Amino acid sequence: MAATESPFVMGCMRINELSDKAVAEWIDQALSLGIHAFDHADIYARGECEAQFGRVLAETPSLREQIVLQTKASIRNGFYDSSKEHLLKSVDESLHRLQTDYVDVFMLHRPDALMEVEEVAEVFDHLAGSGKVKSFGVSNFNRYQLEWLQEAVHQPIVLNQLQFSPAHASLLSTGIQANTEFTGSIDRDGGVLTYCQRHDITIQAWSPFQFGFFEGVYLDHPRYPELNTVLQQLADHYGVTKAAIVAAWILRHPSKMEVVVGSTKSQRVADIVVGADITLSRKDWYAIYQAAGNRLP
Repeated sequence: MAATESPFVMGCMRINELSDKAVAEWIDQALSLGIHAFDHADIYARGECEAQFGRVLAETPSLREQIVLQTKASIRNGFYDSSKEHLLKSVDESLHRLQTDYVDVFMLHRPDALMEVEEVAEVFDHLAGSGKVKSFGVSNFNRYQLEWLQEAVHQPIVLNQLQFSPAHASLLSTGIQANTEFTGSIDRDGGVLTYCQRHDITIQAWSPFQFGFFEGVYLDHPRYPELNTVLQQLADHYGVTKAAIVAAWILRHPSKMEVVVGSTKSQRVADIVVGADITLSRKDWYAIYQAAGNRLP
């Protein structure tokens, strides 16, 4: 498993907006909060985010052993590519940009309709055997894609990154609204939440504060008045921010998810991570679920 002592992962998609010095301070702050995992992808700012992170690692070589470094590949300009040639090239380029000999986790970023699982198995074997990758995961895979891939590869799939939040809760609604005609009962992922839980695959929840596909942040958004009211009531009760309550809501699920925090603002990160210290009651957890527009049968 690639889990750390903290259930939070620092998303590195926007660090190119910072100076190298600010990125170093951002990493230090994360470590001071107990967060050791940092998530990259080869497409983030066309590789600049990895390159910038790598410059910080080069300045402080001892930092590498203190962190869990993960990256992803397969998204290209207008298409997906899980070919052996592309994946091996992408990993080598990521290692070069990150200025490291290995990554702790390498993930397939999106399901490729043309993926040949036997070819991916060769890639994983090569990367594991060469020491370039310690463990493997996927991002945005449904249950059947996961099963198909796991049957072919020799290494366990340890992570699946999926979009998840009260405002993007189809992972839950498929089960909660089963055997109804509610919209949420539509099975969009083959029960991937239960599958990951049963097979010790850690779900990393990305965009935990976004609704839709990057349509906006639902916190303080007029489209979600009831949700924000409930979140504020609980935030006032616990003396934290609404973002911390969202984190607590995600972490309350028994599948032991991790939360990808994409913010580069130090105070916001500090405000979010205190959610790990809050255990919501079932009543409050379901109140948040329903306030986001999700129905109970």
